[in-house]
Amino acid sequence: MIPLLLATSAHTIAHSSAPDWWSQIFDFENYGQLVVLLRNSILAGAVLGLVGGLIGTFVMSRDMAFAVHGISELSFAGASAGLLFGVGVVQGSLAGSLVAALLIGLLGSRARERNSITAVLMPFGLGLGILCLALYPGRSANKFGLLTGQIVAIDTPQIGAMAAISIVVVVGLGIVWRPLTFASVDADVAAARGVPTRALSIVFMLLLGLAVAVSVQVVGALLVLSILVTPAAAALRVSASPFVVPVLSVVFGVVSMVGGIMLALGGAVPISPYVTTISFAIYLLCRLIAWTRRRRGAVGRRMPVGATATAAARDDSARVETA
Repeated sequence: MIPLLLATSAHTIAHSSAPDWWSQIFDFENYGQLVVLLRNSILAGAVLGLVGGLIGTFVMSRDMAFAVHGISELSFAGASAGLLFGVGVVQGSLAGSLVAALLIGLLGSRARERNSITAVLMPFGLGLGILCLALYPGRSANKFGLLTGQIVAIDTPQIGAMAAISIVVVVGLGIVWRPLTFASVDADVAAARGVPTRALSIVFMLLLGLAVAVSVQVVGALLVLSILVTPAAAALRVSASPFVVPVLSVVFGVVSMVGGIMLALGGAVPISPYVTTISFAIYLLCRLIAWTRRRRGAVGRRMPVGATATAAARDDSARVETA
């Protein structure tokens, strides 16, 4: 039923009097039916927004945005291998993500080492994934979707698997939230106070690998940063509160994912451009808010010339009276 509706939508787009590019991006003729049929994708988007918003705060505080991209490339390679050998995209994506997360976590204890290992893993994972896709004899849409996301790729068994993995990630973050926050702010001081920073780093990398694996299935390997990094980066522009930042990050992530999916329902292009555009727009808005606050603060700190002279005269008078 879903392919029939999509084919009908594509046929309508092809014969529309509107410009071709505009019709491919926005066409809502069968929108109501598609929303009902693709509720799994909308639910998956909300779940990913929650997971990405929570774990993204630690990705930013631990300066691991580059590592996310490296894990996503190995996740793509695993998903491609799973597609080629018939073991399942979810299973392959999980295997690739966890292998990459363990390698980066074990070998990259320092930022410079971590970046080097990530830079080595990224081209290897991308090349391996491309090889598997080139050998895969199935539909080309499956190949393209692993890179850029597929709005119709989430069926009932997959949404169950995604929900289970997401619960593991959220519960795991809840357990290690306080010590992980301490270790992310100042690892040396945390280690001196007995916090197992090395073990926390490994646990966090495994949780990050799981989060990347579920995100790749919807938004694609190339654009996974838009859900695991951008919402948290936007939240940090407008707040430094350890409570407000995760909340804003989750809100931004959910709005980006669900809003992107809702817009993609009426188009004939992959989901990822919609998600990334909304996410980037939120980030720009947060930067504008931060810039406005700094400007107002700078103006508020400037004392008028007359007020400065009055304050100086008052200080001189006080010194004379004291003498």
